Amino acid sequence: MKKVLLVEDDLEILDLLEIHLRDLNCEVLKAMDGKAGLEKGLNENPDLVILDISLPEMDGIEVCRQLRIKSAVPIIMLTAKSEEIDRVLGLEMGADDYITKPFSVREFIARVKAVFRRTKMSSEQSELRQGTLLEFDGLSVDIEKRKVIVRETKVELSPKEFELLVLMASHPGKNYSRADLLKLVWGYDFDGYEHTVNSHINRLRAKIEGDMNKPQYIMTTWGVGYKFNEE
Repeated sequence: MKKVLLVEDDLEILDLLEIHLRDLNCEVLKAMDGKAGLEKGLNENPDLVILDISLPEMDGIEVCRQLRIKSAVPIIMLTAKSEEIDRVLGLEMGADDYITKPFSVREFIARVKAVFRRTKMSSEQSELRQGTLLEFDGLSVDIEKRKVIVRETKVELSPKEFELLVLMASHPGKNYSRADLLKLVWGYDFDGYEHTVNSHINRLRAKIEGDMNKPQYIMTTWGVGYKFNEE
């Protein structure tokens, strides 16, 4: 049984989503403000967090940011149509997906199922690649343990940063467009959100590169996108 945390301050939406999650045989945890949601997200080990952006006490963007510091839990953000900037910020902070209000129950269920499918596939791929270790000059990536060592120091990556690194490091020299990376890492065609890739790449570089201006691992291929250094 999957454990899902709902963080939403609209009681009607909260109750509606709870009913449909229980129909999917999920255990449902609930919080109606950001601080309570963050506390449950860190302490209850949910399999998925569904997080509204507009919340009392602490907004969803900040909850997402703080969760990402300590947790790899998948996050779906709920946004209003007028919150496009916040939606982009949510993706850049590490959200896995977003749903724009008003949304249909069918869309909601489809998005939840898609996250569970991707989580299962990622777990199965990790099992198939047990013991896989990618090693480069000053950089070690243990795929099974999701551990990254840079110049003998362990660095903490968000789930998307780790997936970006593993994808590119597994194929040195291969060029990926921003649209390619959105599709392969996020699993959806986020039309118009290619700059989200730039933000994740910049944060990844900040964590693994010795000099951001002269990257050793993640290279920019002008007019195309990015690649992992093949040299």
